[in-house]
Amino acid sequence: MAVKKLKPTSAGQRFRMAPAFEEITASKPEKSLLEPVKRTGGRNSSGHRTMRHIGGGHKRRYRVIDFKRNRFDAPATVLTIEYDPNRSARIALVQYADDEKRYVIAPNGLKVGQVIVSGSSVAPEMGNALPLGSMPIGTIVHNIELTPGKGGQFARSAGAYAQLVAREGKYAVIKMPSGEMRMILSTCIATVGTVSNSSHMNVNYGKAGRKRWLGRRPRVRGVAMNPVDHPMGGGEGRSSGGQPRSRNGQFSKGLKTRDRNKHSEKLIISRRKK
Repeated sequence: MAVKKLKPTSAGQRFRMAPAFEEITASKPEKSLLEPVKRTGGRNSSGHRTMRHIGGGHKRRYRVIDFKRNRFDAPATVLTIEYDPNRSARIALVQYADDEKRYVIAPNGLKVGQVIVSGSSVAPEMGNALPLGSMPIGTIVHNIELTPGKGGQFARSAGAYAQLVAREGKYAVIKMPSGEMRMILSTCIATVGTVSNSSHMNVNYGKAGRKRWLGRRPRVRGVAMNPVDHPMGGGEGRSSGGQPRSRNGQFSKGLKTRDRNKHSEKLIISRRKK
């Protein structure tokens, strides 16, 4: 799971850092687990553009991922490690004894032929999924549920992980990838290990066209616009634009937008590091 530096045969290759894909073992996905992806181009049902910088890109199909890991005490064998165009992490195709196949988020170090299992009494080994209340303190986890039975919502991107640091009554205290400490019900399920493809953060696309292949259109800075187009636009020469803010005037540096009366507010022990 590394990146490779290419020879500078062109301007687009000169600074490019490309993923090595050395852990990928299959080039074609499982057909039974594919769904279509409808592309909006950033437009709503009326055809009006509501999100900028979206459009184009290569055609994709969605891989149905098992975030719930709800086949308890049923061992599954890893068949392949695959690339997923819809996420930064790698995914693993697993097969159960009754030949059912599912995709799961591949943890770092998962190999083809390895057996993983879910359940409250399974060993806290890499790739296994079990309730937070059944894990030893200090366990590194990912794909963490917030609501029992809903499926993993936290720590799913490449290289992400959280740590179980304590237990208080019916809650487990988790140190999130952001550094935030929060309480989650001990009955929530998480997967042991770190998410794969941790070198994703080192990827450099090298040229603007490679971003276009991903469906991202050009983004113009607010300070480069005219006053009629953006609050930070205008001015003589190269002016800084004043207080950083969004296109509709909302401050973007330091403004707190979280609802103080949000239900989960009482479950957060300490905020993320700024």
